Amino acid sequence: MKEDTYLSVHVGKQKHIALIAHDGRKKDLLNWVEANKEALSHHFLSGTGTTATLISEQVGLPVRPYKSGPLGGDQQMGSLIADGKIDFLIFFWDPLSAHPHDPDVKALLRIAVLYDIPVANNQASADFMLSSPMMNEEYDHNVLDFSARIKDRAIDLVKEGN
Repeated sequence: MKEDTYLSVHVGKQKHIALIAHDGRKKDLLNWVEANKEALSHHFLSGTGTTATLISEQVGLPVRPYKSGPLGGDQQMGSLIADGKIDFLIFFWDPLSAHPHDPDVKALLRIAVLYDIPVANNQASADFMLSSPMMNEEYDHNVLDFSARIKDRAIDLVKEGN
């Protein structure tokens, strides 16, 4: 087995933060954003559907909106993470309610782990992460180079076929 290779990823002082909340947690996220408005105002915010709209309208922070989660918004956020355009995910999800887009939610969380970005799924984790000194600093981390791994796997498969 070949040794894994890594890509260095640089995160600037201003983070690109995705804000998402299931319907049963939207009020909680709105309250949290309102309480942390000053800190969040120094970062670039995006969000899915109704969540982004509510934050913009009720809290007054600019939030770039994407589609609603069930209409592809979770997948859009995953794509942004994979493209290095989201540095931090705050997703207040409701673990006690059924969601028609549950596979999309799991895929989003999987992508966040694969690309090594911080994820807050509740107020306590969001509080801890937002209050971290690292939120106002540049940060470099290494992400597994999946393209190199796929290329190596393709070469191995060709060799096995011969």
